[in-house]
Amino acid sequence: MRKFYAVLICLAVSVIPLTLYALDGVEVLSGYFGVTQKDLDETHSTYEGVPLFVGLIYDVKPVAEKIGIKTAGRLDFILEPFANTILKPNDNVEAGSNFLLKYAFPLTEKFQPYLKGGEGISYMSVHTREQATQYNFLSQAAAGFQYFVNENLSVAVEYRYRHLSNASIDHPNNGINTDFVLGGVTYYFK
Repeated sequence: MRKFYAVLICLAVSVIPLTLYALDGVEVLSGYFGVTQKDLDETHSTYEGVPLFVGLIYDVKPVAEKIGIKTAGRLDFILEPFANTILKPNDNVEAGSNFLLKYAFPLTEKFQPYLKGGEGISYMSVHTREQATQYNFLSQAAAGFQYFVNENLSVAVEYRYRHLSNASIDHPNNGINTDFVLGGVTYYFK
């Protein structure tokens, strides 16, 4: 029953910002994530899977300008619910939501490198020796680029680094640092 309440809280926290601003776009990313650790001259994959991120994009540049922050590029808040399939150490699932800021700076009209960063919350069905709890926090940073196919549609490639831990709520809390390689599409409504 606790799992149900955790998922319900994640969804509620994710929906609140939807009522504050108009949605400017939707981003869908997937790919691969994994952790590799050296053990006695052999490399063993200890935690890997296939992510699915659905980002709800809100343009926060007008808000930033009202408080005196001027940017040459695009500044977005991304509410990113996710469901990740865990392949190793055994079949499981991660689910939750990320809260990210993304800054895209146009090099040309079609090509825009970007940086992302933020926090998230998650529930993972897998029990790991690194984490005492299945409810965790996600600190992350990403770099990528998007190429606009037309005025509203872009394709993206992204590298993301994520640190998962329970913020010392319980021990052990060794954290799991994960590398993501992602690709996807973004559709902007305006």
